[in-house]
Amino acid sequence: MKERLLEILKKEAYFKQNVILSSGKPSSFYIDVRRVSLTPKGLYLISNLVWELIKDENITAIGGPTLGADPIVAGVCMLAYQNNKDIKGFIVRKEPKKHGRMKLVEGKELSNIDRVVIVDDVATTGSSLLDTLKVLRKENIEVIKAIVVVEREDTARENLLKENCPLVSIFKYTDF
Repeated sequence: MKERLLEILKKEAYFKQNVILSSGKPSSFYIDVRRVSLTPKGLYLISNLVWELIKDENITAIGGPTLGADPIVAGVCMLAYQNNKDIKGFIVRKEPKKHGRMKLVEGKELSNIDRVVIVDDVATTGSSLLDTLKVLRKENIEVIKAIVVVEREDTARENLLKENCPLVSIFKYTDF
Protein backbone atom coordinates (compact mmCIF):
# COMPACT_ATOMS: atom_id res chain seq x y z
CA MET A 1 0.00 0.00 0.00
CA LYS A 2 2.78 2.40 0.89
CA GLU A 3 4.49 2.01 -2.48
CA ARG A 4 1.19 2.50 -4.33
CA LEU A 5 0.45 5.64 -2.34
CA LEU A 6 3.90 7.08 -2.97
CA GLU A 7 3.50 6.46 -6.69
CA ILE A 8 0.16 8.29 -6.69
CA LEU A 9 1.50 11.16 -4.59
CA LYS A 10 4.47 11.62 -6.92
CA LYS A 11 2.19 11.67 -9.95
CA GLU A 12 -0.78 13.65 -8.58
CA ALA A 13 0.41 15.76 -5.64
CA TYR A 14 4.06 16.71 -6.16
CA PHE A 15 4.78 19.98 -7.97
CA LYS A 16 8.18 21.47 -8.72
CA GLN A 17 7.41 25.16 -8.56
CA ASN A 18 8.27 28.10 -6.35
CA VAL A 19 5.64 28.61 -3.66
CA ILE A 20 5.21 30.25 -0.28
CA LEU A 21 4.16 27.69 2.32
CA SER A 22 1.63 28.29 5.11
CA SER A 23 4.64 28.65 7.40
CA GLY A 24 5.65 31.70 5.33
CA LYS A 25 8.76 29.93 4.06
CA PRO A 26 9.59 29.85 0.35
CA SER A 27 9.94 26.45 -1.29
CA SER A 28 10.89 25.15 -4.73
CA PHE A 29 8.31 22.34 -4.48
CA TYR A 30 4.79 21.75 -3.20
CA ILE A 31 3.10 18.54 -2.10
CA ASP A 32 -0.69 18.87 -2.19
CA VAL A 33 -1.81 15.71 -0.40
CA ARG A 34 -5.47 16.79 -0.57
CA ARG A 35 -5.37 16.05 -4.32
CA VAL A 36 -4.95 12.42 -3.25
CA SER A 37 -6.65 12.22 0.16
CA LEU A 38 -9.89 13.43 -1.39
CA THR A 39 -10.03 10.60 -3.92
CA PRO A 40 -11.41 7.12 -3.17
CA LYS A 41 -8.12 5.28 -3.80
CA GLY A 42 -5.99 7.89 -2.04
CA LEU A 43 -8.24 8.03 1.01
CA TYR A 44 -8.33 4.23 1.16
CA LEU A 45 -4.53 3.95 1.09
CA ILE A 46 -3.84 6.81 3.51
CA SER A 47 -6.50 5.67 5.99
CA ASN A 48 -5.22 2.09 5.98
CA LEU A 49 -1.61 3.20 6.50
CA VAL A 50 -2.60 5.46 9.41
CA TRP A 51 -4.83 2.71 10.83
CA GLU A 52 -1.85 0.32 10.85
CA LEU A 53 0.08 2.91 12.89
CA ILE A 54 -2.63 3.32 15.54
CA LYS A 55 -4.72 0.14 15.66
CA ASP A 56 -2.83 -1.27 18.64
CA GLU A 57 -2.66 2.03 20.52
CA ASN A 58 -4.94 2.58 23.47
CA ILE A 59 -6.56 5.71 22.05
CA THR A 60 -10.09 7.04 22.19
CA ALA A 61 -9.97 9.67 19.44
CA ILE A 62 -8.20 10.83 16.30
CA GLY A 63 -8.31 14.31 14.87
CA GLY A 64 -6.37 17.27 13.68
CA PRO A 65 -6.38 20.67 12.08
CA THR A 66 -8.93 21.38 9.40
CA LEU A 67 -8.52 21.00 6.31
CA GLY A 68 -5.63 18.58 5.95
CA ALA A 69 -6.86 16.22 8.64
CA ASP A 70 -10.53 16.12 7.62
CA PRO A 71 -10.52 13.23 5.13
CA ILE A 72 -7.89 11.28 7.09
CA VAL A 73 -9.94 11.44 10.29
CA ALA A 74 -13.10 10.30 8.50
CA GLY A 75 -11.33 7.41 6.77
CA VAL A 76 -9.61 6.16 9.92
CA CYS A 77 -12.84 6.40 11.95
CA MET A 78 -14.56 4.24 9.35
CA LEU A 79 -11.77 1.65 9.60
CA ALA A 80 -11.97 1.73 13.39
CA TYR A 81 -15.69 0.98 13.20
CA GLN A 82 -15.07 -1.87 10.76
CA ASN A 83 -12.56 -3.28 13.26
CA ASN A 84 -14.90 -2.95 16.26
CA LYS A 85 -12.93 -0.11 17.87
CA ASP A 86 -14.76 2.90 19.21
CA ILE A 87 -12.58 5.84 18.18
CA LYS A 88 -14.06 9.33 18.05
CA GLY A 89 -13.15 11.77 15.31
CA PHE A 90 -12.60 15.49 15.78
CA ILE A 91 -11.46 18.49 13.78
CA VAL A 92 -9.88 21.63 15.21
CA ARG A 93 -10.83 24.90 13.54
CA LYS A 94 -8.40 27.79 13.08
CA GLU A 95 -10.79 29.93 15.11
CA PRO A 96 -14.08 29.28 16.90
CA LYS A 97 -17.21 29.25 14.78
CA LYS A 98 -18.94 32.63 14.91
CA HIS A 99 -22.48 31.20 15.21
CA GLY A 100 -24.30 28.19 16.61
CA ARG A 101 -22.36 26.63 19.48
CA MET A 102 -19.24 28.64 18.55
CA LYS A 103 -16.98 25.61 18.92
CA LEU A 104 -13.28 25.39 18.16
CA VAL A 105 -13.22 21.57 18.26
CA GLU A 106 -15.85 19.86 16.11
CA GLY A 107 -17.01 16.26 16.44
CA LYS A 108 -17.82 14.07 19.40
CA GLU A 109 -17.04 15.86 22.68
CA LEU A 110 -13.59 15.15 24.11
CA SER A 111 -12.74 15.10 27.80
CA ASN A 112 -9.70 14.77 30.03
CA ILE A 113 -10.02 10.98 29.99
CA ASP A 114 -9.42 10.85 26.23
CA ARG A 115 -6.08 9.75 24.72
CA VAL A 116 -5.73 11.01 21.18
CA VAL A 117 -3.57 10.89 18.07
CA ILE A 118 -3.44 13.98 15.91
CA VAL A 119 -3.01 13.80 12.13
CA ASP A 120 -2.34 16.14 9.22
CA ASP A 121 -1.53 15.85 5.55
CA VAL A 122 1.83 17.67 5.42
CA ALA A 123 4.13 19.11 8.09
CA THR A 124 6.84 21.70 7.56
CA THR A 125 7.27 23.51 10.87
CA GLY A 126 4.37 21.66 12.47
CA SER A 127 2.56 24.89 13.35
CA SER A 128 -0.93 23.51 12.59
CA LEU A 129 -0.24 20.42 14.69
CA LEU A 130 1.24 22.57 17.47
CA ASP A 131 -1.87 24.78 17.45
CA THR A 132 -4.04 21.66 17.68
CA LEU A 133 -1.87 20.31 20.50
CA LYS A 134 -2.23 23.58 22.41
CA VAL A 135 -6.04 23.54 22.09
CA LEU A 136 -6.25 19.94 23.32
CA ARG A 137 -3.81 20.36 26.18
CA LYS A 138 -5.76 23.39 27.39
CA GLU A 139 -8.60 20.89 27.96
CA ASN A 140 -6.21 18.39 29.64
CA ILE A 141 -6.54 15.94 26.75
CA GLU A 142 -3.57 13.60 26.36
CA VAL A 143 -2.02 13.60 22.88
CA ILE A 144 0.20 10.56 22.46
CA LYS A 145 1.63 11.33 19.00
CA ALA A 146 1.19 13.12 15.70
CA ILE A 147 1.07 11.40 12.31
CA VAL A 148 1.49 13.07 8.93
CA VAL A 149 1.34 11.73 5.41
CA VAL A 150 4.38 13.79 4.34
CA GLU A 151 7.03 15.37 6.54
CA ARG A 152 8.91 18.06 4.64
CA GLU A 153 11.96 17.48 6.88
CA ASP A 154 12.07 21.04 8.12
CA THR A 155 11.49 21.71 11.84
CA ALA A 156 8.16 19.95 12.53
CA ARG A 157 9.74 16.91 14.20
CA GLU A 158 11.90 19.01 16.54
CA ASN A 159 9.11 21.48 17.33
CA LEU A 160 6.69 18.70 18.26
CA LEU A 161 9.33 16.85 20.31
CA LYS A 162 9.88 20.04 22.34
CA GLU A 163 6.21 19.63 23.30
CA ASN A 164 6.66 15.91 24.09
CA CYS A 165 4.68 14.86 21.05
CA PRO A 166 6.54 12.42 18.79
CA LEU A 167 5.98 12.78 15.06
CA VAL A 168 5.46 9.75 12.82
CA SER A 169 5.51 10.30 9.07
CA ILE A 170 4.42 7.92 6.38
CA PHE A 171 6.75 9.67 3.92
CA LYS A 172 9.51 12.23 4.10
CA TYR A 173 10.47 14.74 1.44
CA THR A 174 13.50 12.66 0.54
CA ASP A 175 11.12 9.90 -0.60
CA PHE A 176 10.12 12.20 -3.46
